[in-house]
Amino acid sequence: MLSHNTVQTSVLLELEHILKRFGGVRALEDGNLSVKAGEVHLLLGENGAGKSTLMKIAAGMLQPDGGVIRWRGEPVRLRTPAEAAAIGVAMVHQESLIAPHLTVAENIFLGREPLRGGMLDRRRMEREADALITEHRFPLQSGWRVERLSPAQKQLVEICRAIHSASSLLIFDEPTSSLSASETAEVFRIVRNLRERGMGIIYITHRMEELRAIGDRVTILRDGCTVASGALAELSMEQMIHHMVGREIAALYERAPLEPGEELLRVERPGVCFRIRAREIVGLAGLMGAGRTGLCRRIFGLDGDGEVYLSGRRVRIRSPRDAVAGGLAFLTEDRQRTGLALRLPIRTNVTLTNLSSLSRLGILTAAREQSPVRNLIEKLRIRADSPEQLAGRLSGGNQQKAVLAKWLFRQARIFLFDEPTRGIDVGAKAEVFRLMDELARAGAGLLMVSSELPELLQVADRILVMRAGQIVKELARPTTQEQILRYAAVGE
Repeated sequence: MLSHNTVQTSVLLELEHILKRFGGVRALEDGNLSVKAGEVHLLLGENGAGKSTLMKIAAGMLQPDGGVIRWRGEPVRLRTPAEAAAIGVAMVHQESLIAPHLTVAENIFLGREPLRGGMLDRRRMEREADALITEHRFPLQSGWRVERLSPAQKQLVEICRAIHSASSLLIFDEPTSSLSASETAEVFRIVRNLRERGMGIIYITHRMEELRAIGDRVTILRDGCTVASGALAELSMEQMIHHMVGREIAALYERAPLEPGEELLRVERPGVCFRIRAREIVGLAGLMGAGRTGLCRRIFGLDGDGEVYLSGRRVRIRSPRDAVAGGLAFLTEDRQRTGLALRLPIRTNVTLTNLSSLSRLGILTAAREQSPVRNLIEKLRIRADSPEQLAGRLSGGNQQKAVLAKWLFRQARIFLFDEPTRGIDVGAKAEVFRLMDELARAGAGLLMVSSELPELLQVADRILVMRAGQIVKELARPTTQEQILRYAAVGE
């Protein structure tokens, strides 16, 4: 096996002056990237900068409209993911592309199933899948149905499948966006191990704290163009952020405390008692599996009916329809499956929750929807060609903004934010935090679930800590990550 220093001299993939259009939108204007064997190459940029598009071209999922792709110095055309896999390139996608009706093992080996006598060798497939899972200490079993897995577990299946198929270059697109701290540490261990074996790694992330822990070199995209590339050690955090957004931006976002108003939401259940008042943001912390998302789903009427108090009045919420009618909004952690209708335009997604405000005598026209939707697109800086662009064609961060737009159009008063900044870049995070602060200042009450403890400490007025389905502590500002983790891990 080649040493780490030796393999770094070998260039695997070169992307030169890559151009890609989607209708009237130019996703890539001048994309350039060169990755070597035995290195972790970070790819940074705001949402919509072109990162995922450039990597889908490298993985054979999209065809460029211009530019040159070289593999080990020779020009190549990668017309399909199978052609990319044939030369040793695989990709771990930010949004799950696995088959939900199949098992973990079947997804890992999909398209490369082991055969014995012309028949599927299921025992070998499951044995090798279990060995891969055990090697990387993932909380999975080869026979589990993927449709029953959490978003984090589905991400781990994506990683297993890519590791199994890639031999030379592995592309990670936001691999840790839905993972816990321990699972993230395991992904880092895997990446380092693959690098030491001589594999090239391209790693896309919006978590700026991950950069120094994992990267060797960095390329930065802005508005579809490569604006900087070089050794990570030669760029400061401030320089990288400036290249990404084209402007100075504060590293942290701090909210000025507001005087809370009247009670908007109160939950009184065994082990779960809290209230949210107008003009405040309440954080909800806990380890993965603590029950944070489940609590939001129950409040919103998704998992059985239950009683809550809205503005002091006891209300039974039997369905999301009851919740919406009561002024609640729920921004789910999985925007593609439960936040948006991906095959419908942005216009339809935004107005879907409040069609009655636009219809006249039961008739709704697209023209009537245009003005309010355009206003929200501009307010949230959603990068889209027009309100008619399909939601599924937006970048991950812009899809999240479209979900926000939907509930802003509904004019809800109580917002349940489940991981609101998952997959959002550093500039967009500040925009989301400012928007949340504007909602609070306008009289709304917000519950914010986040695995990013620094974000909770920056944004929340107080923090509820969950453990094993119960709220074990309420912490007022100021508090620390250590205090939150102590209560999350051991309770009182």
